[in-house]
Amino acid sequence: MKYGLALRYALCILALIVLAPAAVLVALHMPAFGEQLPAYGTTVNAHVPYMRQATNVVTAIIFDVRGVDTLGEEFIFVAAITGLAVLLRGGRGEDASRKPIHVDGRWLPTRSEAVALLIRWMLPATVAFSIYVMAHGQLTPGGGFQAGAMLASALLLLFLGDGYRSWRQVTPPVVMQALEALGAAGCVCVGLLPLALGAGFLENVLPQGQSK
Repeated sequence: MKYGLALRYALCILALIVLAPAAVLVALHMPAFGEQLPAYGTTVNAHVPYMRQATNVVTAIIFDVRGVDTLGEEFIFVAAITGLAVLLRGGRGEDASRKPIHVDGRWLPTRSEAVALLIRWMLPATVAFSIYVMAHGQLTPGGGFQAGAMLASALLLLFLGDGYRSWRQVTPPVVMQALEALGAAGCVCVGLLPLALGAGFLENVLPQGQSK
């Protein structure tokens, strides 16, 4: 146990030694606040709207101009989630059943029916708005990242309003694990599909419509 803790400290110190100089250099060379946009930003702002028919330039950059970098970021998220799942993994005898765990001597407050009613109204509205944000990411400040955060908050509302049992019923572990795996693989497949059609990786081969 002591050896493992010492190894963690050693790896942390090594990472700080390697990454700290780079972080300091980046911070020192950042442009001043309010400084004129660099040539890259000016070029993107000038050409992306009519090349991709997208008024939300940020989303066009994330999913098109620098799509390969976005794919790398997604797998950083996957690695972080995997690490968190390993760190917080259940021990022997623990399971992900619908029955909440009770600790002896711990008082659990009763559910507020007013809060539950309010959340039952807010939950479908939150899900609908997250779908709207996801579907209109090319036009307005939105897209998959923001919509995903909203959808996750809807599940949190379910947990706070109806309790653990209802939340677990909607999010069974097997289904959630399959969706997480499909999400990671789906982004790769979306990038590889244009290659099969003779286009570039993550290139948009669908009709782009007209921005107004």
